[in-house]
Amino acid sequence: MRLKLFIHCATLLLGLAMPCQALADGIIMPGMEWLDTQSRPINAHGGGVMYHDGVYYWYGERKSDFTYRSPGVGWDCYRTEAGGVSCYSSRDLCNWTFEGIVLEPDTVDTHSDIHPTMVIERPKVIYNDATGKFVMWMHIDNHNYGKAMAGVAVSDSPTGKFRFLEAIHPNEQISRDMTLFKDDDNKAYLIYSSEDNATLHIALLSSDYLKPTQVYTRNFPNQFREAPALFKRHGKYYLVTSGCTGWDPNEADLAIADNIMGPYTSLGNPCRGDDADKTFYGQSTFVIPIAGTDQYVMMFDRWNKHDLISSRYIWLPIEFDHDTPSIPWRNMWSPSSMLNAQCTIHNDNPTAKTTF
Repeated sequence: MRLKLFIHCATLLLGLAMPCQALADGIIMPGMEWLDTQSRPINAHGGGVMYHDGVYYWYGERKSDFTYRSPGVGWDCYRTEAGGVSCYSSRDLCNWTFEGIVLEPDTVDTHSDIHPTMVIERPKVIYNDATGKFVMWMHIDNHNYGKAMAGVAVSDSPTGKFRFLEAIHPNEQISRDMTLFKDDDNKAYLIYSSEDNATLHIALLSSDYLKPTQVYTRNFPNQFREAPALFKRHGKYYLVTSGCTGWDPNEADLAIADNIMGPYTSLGNPCRGDDADKTFYGQSTFVIPIAGTDQYVMMFDRWNKHDLISSRYIWLPIEFDHDTPSIPWRNMWSPSSMLNAQCTIHNDNPTAKTTF
């Protein structure tokens, strides 16, 4: 009876634009405002999630309140002052506690690569078992995105503070949208849009994860793919990317390979449901492997270019038909169904499957 009443109330609340935690603990509503455990909007855009010692850590861009368009730039170059990198922690993937700004912008040195006038985007963190360090890589740029570098920072703790080391052009190539991947053999890779966004590079990192090696491959040449998100399942590597249309949404692509360095074969758009051709008005940023399971969550950002701090998060479970993934839209779902293998309930809309 209580479950039926909860489902009825949840259905009514779907039309009220209620934030996740206002609906119920443990429920994610993709695209809606998401509050942390202090009832403040989560500010961690273009982010990634690291699992360490039983805790999930969500790192993302900290956007400031004021969005403006960079003067003298031809495309829709909307931005905020760089606010550093936020970190949130959770054990259930729904209720997130703010751990602070773990990489602070350098407000003193106006020439610093992490000065507020610069761009700090798409931070990702992995743990190095050999050195005991947490390593963060991110996209570093200037006001017109002409610098196009990859930055690296390091910390003794997942909650910082991270110490910024440097920004570089990996293998003397530009680097914009990027992600980070640690494989089962503890080798780590930097995946980034290069060659003026025309080609995606995958570079093996050094054993301490602090520098790219000269081992790298060129993937999707002249296809202009960005926003990479990579995961591994059953020995296969899957790479989700978007097209290059600035802040505006486009159709996602998912590719598969037997080797992380490629070559990759496109499987097409993995999204299913209304607005799948626009990636549900989102853009890929990361895939979360659920610890101890064979399940994964796709992270998208739904950008609001005119008010970037109000951009929303779209998290959706990935489904599999043998080796072929798909990402169907759900109006709401519960990570507990993945963490605890609880029941699944369907409503009348096949594109809005509800999981509790």
